[in-house]
Amino acid sequence: MRGNPHQHWPTPVADGILMHRRLDVMTDALPEVRRARQLFRPETYRVAPITLDVIWDHFLARHWSHFTSDLTLTQFSAAAEREIVPQLAATPEEFQRLNALMWRERWSEHYAQPARLERVLHGMASRRPHLAALRDSYHDFTEHYQQLEALFFIFYPRLMAQATGRTL
Repeated sequence: MRGNPHQHWPTPVADGILMHRRLDVMTDALPEVRRARQLFRPETYRVAPITLDVIWDHFLARHWSHFTSDLTLTQFSAAAEREIVPQLAATPEEFQRLNALMWRERWSEHYAQPARLERVLHGMASRRPHLAALRDSYHDFTEHYQQLEALFFIFYPRLMAQATGRTL
């Protein structure tokens, strides 16, 4: 989504888009994330930021209980669905279809499975031909899994502290 989301989306959704943008910019600028990007091969380096977003989701799903004991990932996902789905009526149909699929297939919960990322990256590549390199980036993920996981555990607790302190 480019441009001002408040021109196309309900306020809660637009605010979420803007927060997501801030978080992406901040995360991409972290030294650990810049180091993670260097692990990608030349043919996948261009799509590394997109792949890394998915990889960080994987590690969060895999280690959810390490970061919170309030709710399981399944409980959190159900609460998020109850909050988000009522907002979707005013969104574009394509977005509604994607959300329906996401909730039905329990994407956030299944991201904990490394093999699921291959399917996700392939799906993204098939929907956007100019991002075909995403298919090959799964190799970078599996090749450097332990290094990526270690980097995640360096920066993610800092992000959590900033979120808790509302300084994002």
